Amino acid sequence: MKTNRRQRGTKTSSFGSPGRISHDSTIFYTSKLYEGLPKEKKVKYIESHIPHQFLDRIFCKSSEKMGELPDNSIHLMVTSPPYNVGKEYDEEFTLEEYLQFLKRVWKEIYRVLVPGGRVCINIANLGRKPYIPLHAFIIRDMLELGFLMRGEIIWNKASSSSPSTAWGSWLSASNPILRDIHEYILVFSKGTFSRKNSNKRKNTISKEEFLEFTKSIWTFPAESARKIGHPAPFPLELPYRLIQLYTFKDEIVLDPFIGSGQVAIAAIKTKRHYIGYEIEEEYVKLAEKRIKEFSVKFNSPKLFDFKSKEK
Repeated sequence: MKTNRRQRGTKTSSFGSPGRISHDSTIFYTSKLYEGLPKEKKVKYIESHIPHQFLDRIFCKSSEKMGELPDNSIHLMVTSPPYNVGKEYDEEFTLEEYLQFLKRVWKEIYRVLVPGGRVCINIANLGRKPYIPLHAFIIRDMLELGFLMRGEIIWNKASSSSPSTAWGSWLSASNPILRDIHEYILVFSKGTFSRKNSNKRKNTISKEEFLEFTKSIWTFPAESARKIGHPAPFPLELPYRLIQLYTFKDEIVLDPFIGSGQVAIAAIKTKRHYIGYEIEEEYVKLAEKRIKEFSVKFNSPKLFDFKSKEK
């Protein structure tokens, strides 16, 4: 007669662990390797109410100060910071000035996120002589601000990359140049990795989506700047995946550099609320036009108010 034996949980060892059954990784995470890095905090979950008039809005102002938003009120931030921000602010930024500008925005993001709220930053590195690893600098700054890093996603744009002849020294080791066909999506949390769902909101992600979106490499084409009318739009698929993966239905998604409005459209598509910031009035009008057209098509005009916005 056979007896039921309880499966033993695995734990980290010097040789790793082949399984992940009730896995105990305490040894790994208490090692010296993790000294000096931000650690999870035991914090009370707080979710502040955002006044109705500020929901589903784009504010034509800098996101360095988001006075419309109370502390602990945003569930997810998704953005792709602009590279020509110095031009928009009527001055040319050095790399350090640019990073300091972004850091002021990230600090404000930390304030408005709920405990456990997530941050997703889409970034492409720049240059070749020398190469500027913007993603590395942003990770450094986010850790200094106390964010917990969850990981990074490689967005493989190979299927849409145009033919490039920027090989450097053709068929020669003299100076071959790498041709980027990817961008990064850096993912962080505020305070804790898990987040409470105190209002019992629904998940909307399917099993198939969950299996695909939790992979660290995503492959889908880039968006046409000419088609959208904005110099650097990311495809709708990018914010759609992040919203599905990291939020529940009816929650609030923030984009501090909303540009052409892709994050807002993805929020509408997934039945979330959005809030955006953009200093260029031309792009605010473009985003509002695109959002309105999508909302009408999506048959949900009652959910969103498209009256004239305060500037």
